Amino acid sequence: MSRSAFAPAKVNLFLHVGAPDAEGYHPLSSLVVFADVGDQISVEPAEDPAFLVDGPFAGGLAGEGDNLVLRAVRGLERAAGGSFPPLRLVLRKELPIAAGLGGGSSDAGAALRLLREALQLKLSDDALTEIAAGLGADGPMCLWREAAIAEGRGERLSAPPGLPEIHAVLVNPGVPSPTGPVYRAYDAAGAPGGADRPPLPDAFDSVEELAAVLGACRNDLEAPAVALAPAIGAALHVLRGQPEVLLARMSGSGATCFALCGGELEAASLAERLGAERPDWWVRACRLA
Repeated sequence: MSRSAFAPAKVNLFLHVGAPDAEGYHPLSSLVVFADVGDQISVEPAEDPAFLVDGPFAGGLAGEGDNLVLRAVRGLERAAGGSFPPLRLVLRKELPIAAGLGGGSSDAGAALRLLREALQLKLSDDALTEIAAGLGADGPMCLWREAAIAEGRGERLSAPPGLPEIHAVLVNPGVPSPTGPVYRAYDAAGAPGGADRPPLPDAFDSVEELAAVLGACRNDLEAPAVALAPAIGAALHVLRGQPEVLLARMSGSGATCFALCGGELEAASLAERLGAERPDWWVRACRLA
C-alpha cells in the first residue's frame, strides 16, 4: 500500500485584504496558482503509527507537535467513523517554513487525498473539502491544487481567468514571516487595503499581459511583512532590477517572493544567476498553473 502524493507550493499572484470583521477574520480577494515545486508525503503500513519529517526544511518543524498533517488525519478518521490501521506517514519538507507558500495546508491536503485513496475510504470530495476548511483558510484551495479566485476568508473559490503558460522564479531570503505578526502589523497600520476584486479579462493571451494587469493589483501584506523582515524588501529590490523579470511580488504573508518571467529560458537563467550570487537564498525556477 506504499503510496505518495505531491504537495505543491501555493502562490498568491495578488492578495487584497480588508479590515478584520467582527470575528477578527480578514476578508480577502486573491488569484491563487500552484507551482510544480513542493513537498512530498508518503504512506505505508506499519506495526505502530508513526509520523516522520525529513528533507532540507525538516528542522523548522522540530517540536511543532500538532502538525497540520496530523490534524488532517484525525479529521479524516472522524469523518470515516473509525480509527485507521497503523500507518507510517513521511513528510519530505522541501519548502521553507512560514514562507507564504501554503506549505502546511498543502501538506495536509496531500495527506487527505492520499489516505482516501490508499485506504479506499467512501468519502466524497465535499467531505474532504469540509475537513480541509477546518484546518484554515488555505485548506480547500490547497486540497484541490487548482488555480482559483479566492474570496471571503479564502473559502469561496471560483474559476480564474484563462491563464497562459507562466514561468517564474521563487525566492526566499532565508527569514521566516509568520502570518500572525504580519496581520497584526497590517491592522496596526489601519488595514489600508481592501478585499476588492480587480477587473480581470476572461483570459490572458500572454504572460506579458498577465504581468501588466497584475501590476495594477497589490499584495496588501507586503508592506507590513517587509517592515518586520527587511530581507524580504531586499529580495524584492534585487528581483525588480533583473532584466528577465516582468513582475516581482511577495506571496501570501511572506517571506517568499515570485518573479514572473517571459519564458522557461529566462526563468532558468535568472534562477541560476541568483543561486550563484546569493547562496543563502532559497531559489527555484518553476512553472505556475
